[in-house]
Amino acid sequence: MPLVATSAVVLQTYRYSESSKVVRLATRDLGVQSAIAKGVLRPRSRFGAALEFLSEGEAQLYFHDSRELHTLAAFDVTNLRRGLALDMARFAGAAALAQVMLKMAPPAPLPAAFDTLTAGLELLASASPEGVEAAAVRALWVLVTELGFGPSLASCVRDGAAIAPSDGAPVAFSAADGGVFCRRCAPAQPPTQLPAEDYRDLLALNDPAAALPALDAPHAAAHRRLVARFVRHHLDAESLSALDSWEGHAWAILSPSPAAS
Repeated sequence: MPLVATSAVVLQTYRYSESSKVVRLATRDLGVQSAIAKGVLRPRSRFGAALEFLSEGEAQLYFHDSRELHTLAAFDVTNLRRGLALDMARFAGAAALAQVMLKMAPPAPLPAAFDTLTAGLELLASASPEGVEAAAVRALWVLVTELGFGPSLASCVRDGAAIAPSDGAPVAFSAADGGVFCRRCAPAQPPTQLPAEDYRDLLALNDPAAALPALDAPHAAAHRRLVARFVRHHLDAESLSALDSWEGHAWAILSPSPAAS
């Protein structure tokens, strides 16, 4: 069984035995893979604290392409990303991003998707406090697109007509259909009507080269709902725990207000 070295990000871990864990990794050269980290729960494990959620490093795997579970020989950490855990909005966005990578990416080489994942995590870590919401939404849209599920936003999903709402008219959007409709093709009751400003923000959120739009709380919530609905449809999943928590700001709902404490 060959020993393969590849850049990797920890997407998930769970106990396998009294002393070992299974680690789900997003790798640059092998796609998403599962590996057993033997002895990781022992006090003097060679892995130490390296295998934390979202940590990035160089993984060495005893890899066989006909198996679903490989053996992790080493993980030399380069970025623990502990700063994300200090801000619940950043952490929730990063967890949702990791879940999308885990659920959507195949066990096959996807270097561009891996780079998109790490770029999204870095964007979340570096975004200004007021830009975290937009950063998370962008990271999700860009990753979904890189994985081959991106929405059609510049042209109609039905007839390919260019979308140009220069008159300020709303734009119809459907997660099930995969994007926007021109006026001729739009259903009488589309699932979502995007006001012209929200459509322009959606275009910017899907463009890594564009400046992040400024989103107030109601608009940020609307964009979270839109990308979450899109992901759930294309994963054929009604509930995804990390995505659900991020979409609904579960930590804000569960946290007591200052007046109540």
